[in-house]
Amino acid sequence: MGLFARIAIYVVGLIAAAAAGFAGGYFLRNHFVGQKITEREEKAERILEEAKTRARELELDAKDEAIRIKQEAEKENQRRVRELNREENRLQHRRESLDRRMDSLEKRERRLRQREEKIKARERELDEARDEHVQELERIAGLSREEAKEVLLDQVREETKADAARIVREMESRAHVEAERKAREIITTAIQRVASDQVAETTVSSIELPNDEMKGRIIGRGGRNIRAFENITGVDLVIDDTPDTVVLSSFDPVRREIARIALERLVLDGRIHPGRIEEMVGKAKQEVNNVVRETGEEAVMEVGVHGLHPEIVKMLGRLRYRTSYGQNVLQHSIETARLAGMMAAELGANVDMVKTAGLLHDIGKAVDHEVDGPHAIIGAEIAERYHMPDEIVNAIAAHHEEREQSTVEAVLVQAADAVSGARPGARRESLENYIRRIKALEHVANSFQGVEDAYAINAGREVRIMVIPEKVDDATATHISRDVAKKVEETIQYPGQIKVTVIRETRAVQYAK
Repeated sequence: MGLFARIAIYVVGLIAAAAAGFAGGYFLRNHFVGQKITEREEKAERILEEAKTRARELELDAKDEAIRIKQEAEKENQRRVRELNREENRLQHRRESLDRRMDSLEKRERRLRQREEKIKARERELDEARDEHVQELERIAGLSREEAKEVLLDQVREETKADAARIVREMESRAHVEAERKAREIITTAIQRVASDQVAETTVSSIELPNDEMKGRIIGRGGRNIRAFENITGVDLVIDDTPDTVVLSSFDPVRREIARIALERLVLDGRIHPGRIEEMVGKAKQEVNNVVRETGEEAVMEVGVHGLHPEIVKMLGRLRYRTSYGQNVLQHSIETARLAGMMAAELGANVDMVKTAGLLHDIGKAVDHEVDGPHAIIGAEIAERYHMPDEIVNAIAAHHEEREQSTVEAVLVQAADAVSGARPGARRESLENYIRRIKALEHVANSFQGVEDAYAINAGREVRIMVIPEKVDDATATHISRDVAKKVEETIQYPGQIKVTVIRETRAVQYAK
């Protein structure tokens, strides 16, 4: 058999096999698909049957729930009906009670109207009786009602005036006693808290030399060294017969301190000539300026005052070299600030303002050798120049009464200044000199015609003169004050200034018998 025949038979066989496979597959597919459809139909019927059964169960449950809710609603309705019945019964009782109260109130109102009518009738009877009584009194007294009222009011006024005057006197007396007691207590407490055990040292104005030969070296050939020293320092150098000692004399304590330091160093160094003098004075001046600045800052910190101008702090430090009757002025200013602050705290015044004014109250003494006028006024001008508050300016100016005090703080500063200067051990003026100056002051005042009495007060800073009013009129009193002040200036040596006050008064005196 040829090749093509075999190939043809092979292809035909393949086609026959494929046809048979396709037919078998189709048959099997239809068989399985039909079987699955039958199973799914049976399953759907089962599900439908279960759904119907579940629906019937749910329907029964819904009916049971509806019956239960209906029963509960009926119970709630019955409960509310019972509550409404109880509330209606309670309201009925209240209406009955209100009706009874209304009846009672109506009865009381009728009784009150009856009593009111009786009272009005009684008032009419009383008015008529009073009018008759007044008419009878007017007839007996011979005065009308208005006249009698005026007489009675006059009597009441006189009695009230007398009682008021008596009460005022009693209150004033008690107030004076209490004020004096309180003032003594405050001042005593303040003194006890800050009083120093001893006074500060007085600035030294003399210098001891190793030998008298040093005086010649200080003078120099032809006096050139001493002239150069005095010209550079502005201080007078006094060389006399006192052994091994020279004296520095100057109205400016800072210059005197610079000169003292420079001269001590020149003596210690031994080389004394104009060039060396100028060099030593320059170093001493720088040293003293540093000490002045540091001292002022320490004083400000010690008192607790802040915000001061640097120039004021520097002036404050200059007071370290200033003394008054042996009392260091800087220590006196610090003590015054503390005393014033304590008294201000007790009285409820402005503590910071009082401490600042107390610390600066003598600031004018730092430059009073350069500016004419009382140191209090100079200090006030300095404070005003550096824009200090008006209250502080007034307290500085008024601490010796050159100006009128405008605040309580100014009064406290004046009191603290007096306490610091007058306390035992504060100043070194001898008792004999003090008494002698007081007597001389009173003697000058009493020497004028028309003066009845004269009293020196405020530690000799003021003299008060009582004149005879019949002999001295107001114009003459002014002349007496001026003449006394002039004579005091010419005849008495005193520190600071003295206030002369002439008092002329007329008194009217009667005696109750």
